[in-house]
Amino acid sequence: MSAEKVAINELSQLKDENDRLRKSIEDLWTINQLARIISTTLPVNQILDKVVSGSVKAIGAAQGAISLLDEKKTDDPFKTLVRKVNETDFTKKYRLDQDLSGWMIKNRKALLINDFSKNTTLKGEHSAINKIHSILSVPLLCKGNLIGVLSLFNKKNDREFSKNDQRLLSIIASQSAQVIENARLYEQEKQLRQFEQELEMAQSIQNRLLPKESPEIAGIDLAGISYAAKEVGGDYFDFIELENGRWGIALGDVSGKGIPAALLMANLQATLRNQALNHSSLVECIEKANQFLYLNTESHKFATLFFGVLDSKTMNFNYINAGHNFPFHLLKDGEFRQLEIGGLVVGIAPDSAYNEGKVHLSSGEIIVIYSDGVTEAEDASETQFGEQRLQGIIKKNKNLNAQKIMSEIYKEVKEFQGGTEQDDDITLIVMKAT
Repeated sequence: MSAEKVAINELSQLKDENDRLRKSIEDLWTINQLARIISTTLPVNQILDKVVSGSVKAIGAAQGAISLLDEKKTDDPFKTLVRKVNETDFTKKYRLDQDLSGWMIKNRKALLINDFSKNTTLKGEHSAINKIHSILSVPLLCKGNLIGVLSLFNKKNDREFSKNDQRLLSIIASQSAQVIENARLYEQEKQLRQFEQELEMAQSIQNRLLPKESPEIAGIDLAGISYAAKEVGGDYFDFIELENGRWGIALGDVSGKGIPAALLMANLQATLRNQALNHSSLVECIEKANQFLYLNTESHKFATLFFGVLDSKTMNFNYINAGHNFPFHLLKDGEFRQLEIGGLVVGIAPDSAYNEGKVHLSSGEIIVIYSDGVTEAEDASETQFGEQRLQGIIKKNKNLNAQKIMSEIYKEVKEFQGGTEQDDDITLIVMKAT
């Protein structure tokens, strides 16, 4: 080989080496820049945006995307959160399809395809899109767990993704995964704290809606309490002072649990109070409340309701039971009567008709109004507390005052449950004629 050819060859090798060095320096600069940017305290979407933008620019792709794994979803577990498109090249936004998602979950390694027309690895949506000719996809692994996928589509200038591109993108993914996961966990924790604060506020508001103390009514000893199964509940009770020595006494149980049930409970309480104060007829009061609730709630929302009006002058108690558990009336002779007269639950049909029942309270007689959280409380073997146990406690403690009778009922329910978690709200009103 002539000296001239040797010199040309050495010059070419030197040029290739310089190109490799320059590329390595550029890659190192890209990695350092990304590491510096994403290590700062940023919201997760901004971190993802920086990672995708840096990857698209460094590797020269037409489009890039990050999709994070949501293990709760079974149909399509990846959710694409950030995408960068070179609009001068493409207008269609490509996405991870279920074929690629499934492959990545199964293999958890880099995927490089430069010719989709000859691709046999994927047979899903990507292979059918003519404008996608190449893809480079790498997993985001955090402590060995797959948390997402970083993908680039179509190397610019009709070039192919190289092994060096794969190496660089894998390094970017490796450095980014922990930061992304930390940012995501921080935001989840932040959302949880906010939710807990909202729950505390909702609980405080709900507690303020319930009577703080029982009213003093001539000839009647009255007590009420509500224990929510969750932070907020769907049960409520209320004492409403009416005119001429009359008192409205209500106990309701709305469908569902948690904040939606609490909102419906507050709506029902406000509606019933408004109707009770503006209608002298008990039937009209419940009919109007039912219509209002039907028109202003979703079709699957309803409430069972017991509402009665006590006349302290005559000791007559007129009531309507709208689909609620039948309260127990313990008579002087020791027998029990159940307050059954009424109609359908409120909020389920606009034209429900209601009938009014009436009892007279003599000295020593007791009425116990309760929600199904009492009788349907279960022990470890899933046996329910039941109505007979409740009757037995009422009769055994009939000589106590209303507050103590109520306390004994609740104590017996909790002892019956043992360590079993309370599954439903427990609400009680005890009314005793003195």
